[in-house]
Amino acid sequence: MQVSLETTSGLERRLTIGVPAEQVDAEVENRLKQAARTVTIKGFRKGKVPMSVVQQRFGAGVRQEVVGDVISRSFYAAVQKENVRPAGQPAIQAVQLAPGKDLQYVATFEVYPSVTLSDLSAYEITRYTAEVTEADVDNMIEVLRKHQTTWVAADRAAADGDQVNIDFVGTKGGVEFAGGKAEGQNLVLGSNSMIPGFEAGIVGLQAGEEKTITVTFPADYQAEELKGAEAQFAIKVNSVSAPQLPELNKEFFIKFGVEKGGEKQFRKEVKANMDRELSNALKAKVKGQVMDALLSTHTTDLPKALVANEIEVLRNQMLQRFGGQQQNFDVKSLLPDTMFQEEAQRRVTLGLIVGEIVKSAKLKPDAKRVKSMIEDIASTYQEPKEVVEYYNSNPELLSGVESAVLEDQVVDYVLAGAKVTDQASAYEEIIKANAQR
Repeated sequence: MQVSLETTSGLERRLTIGVPAEQVDAEVENRLKQAARTVTIKGFRKGKVPMSVVQQRFGAGVRQEVVGDVISRSFYAAVQKENVRPAGQPAIQAVQLAPGKDLQYVATFEVYPSVTLSDLSAYEITRYTAEVTEADVDNMIEVLRKHQTTWVAADRAAADGDQVNIDFVGTKGGVEFAGGKAEGQNLVLGSNSMIPGFEAGIVGLQAGEEKTITVTFPADYQAEELKGAEAQFAIKVNSVSAPQLPELNKEFFIKFGVEKGGEKQFRKEVKANMDRELSNALKAKVKGQVMDALLSTHTTDLPKALVANEIEVLRNQMLQRFGGQQQNFDVKSLLPDTMFQEEAQRRVTLGLIVGEIVKSAKLKPDAKRVKSMIEDIASTYQEPKEVVEYYNSNPELLSGVESAVLEDQVVDYVLAGAKVTDQASAYEEIIKANAQR
């Protein structure tokens, strides 16, 4: 086999590969002989079909299969010989495919870039610490109670926190506008779900009362004709309801999966969930700093094929969030590559840097940490043991956990070489900051 490697531009490489004719022809002949023993052709007994007939009937198709296989094998052998790492599938251009002549083709592809790691001692990372206090648990329980709020009719003026049922009609310059009218709409005052001034204008009204208020739409409002515009809303209050929080009793605890142990067990499980959430948030906060530091101190060329693959991954993830792809759905028109380009480039860059750290530090997934992560995931299910067994028996899921653990080990490796400052913080601050990332 003859191989010639050229660097065309940047990461692009071109391999010109030649395979001796006798190697291709011998494989074609061998496959035709195998076919002659099994094919059935009218007028001939099975296994007695003349080679000339087999050649005439199947020769072209068999040769096409052989050429495809030879190209695949020879390309793999060539990149091994030339010690290059293709980043994606090659574009194959045939030069010579005729029978009896040496097979020749050109393979054009991109290679992985070389990454030179920066000095980790220049990194400055803040490692936050926090704990879940009893006051934090109290606050969380109040949040859970509010999620189970029921509404009770109130014979009084509406106040912040109440739910009102209203009819309203919006006008601009005395003319109704689209989307500004509703009947029997429930609205919680103070929820800020309406434009500024709307909810405040209802406070103090009782059921059966009407009022016209004047408000100004925000300058960035989605409807172009209403941006920054002054409008009037004629509002009628149909009813006022006060919030009623559920009691901390057995019925309430069962809604959250706690059937025994009462309030003590309920608090214990709430705290366990908060501890888990806090641990993940603290880890994410440090990991975010590490990844940002890696990105800011490394520049590298990116293979177009890797970026294109990552764009497709991100697009499919968004599709899944919206219920998957539908028929007659022009995905790339609605979700063009440009939507995902920046994030795809970021992820590919980080992947290359992290991969180089794994290689240079000779990191491998820590079995104990893999086991611990699977058990932590399983602990959120009703049958943890079954979940652990499922992960361990599913190569794809297990590989995903191993990749996550390896990424955590990369973070630990960077922290070991960086300047790390510990800083105490509060549960709410960490959770809020993590939600905003």
